[in-house]
Amino acid sequence: MNFTESELLRIFIGEQAKLHHRPLYELLVSEALERGMAGATVFRGLLSFGLRHKVHTSKIFELAGELPMVIEIVEITEKIEEFLPVVETLLRESGAQALVTREAARQWTT
Repeated sequence: MNFTESELLRIFIGEQAKLHHRPLYELLVSEALERGMAGATVFRGLLSFGLRHKVHTSKIFELAGELPMVIEIVEITEKIEEFLPVVETLLRESGAQALVTREAARQWTT
């Protein structure tokens, strides 16, 4: 197998984050698609806490949950670099709290 040196871009936002009446995670994935990124995946968290140390859970009694949505994109470094200003703009315009991380990855696709 031949692996390509890449990066994993991970964006953590709340499920209630919106911009222009659309979920922010949908906008981020749409922008990644428009810019020719190899792929993006969104995960919904079951339990989390963040800067305010408030626990968010998916238990049935919590009516207005604010669970984390995690968007992951694996791509070559150059494309990640080009996409970061788009991410920053969407996050700023939405006013959403977010955590954005990058880490080295090696990808192999069939």
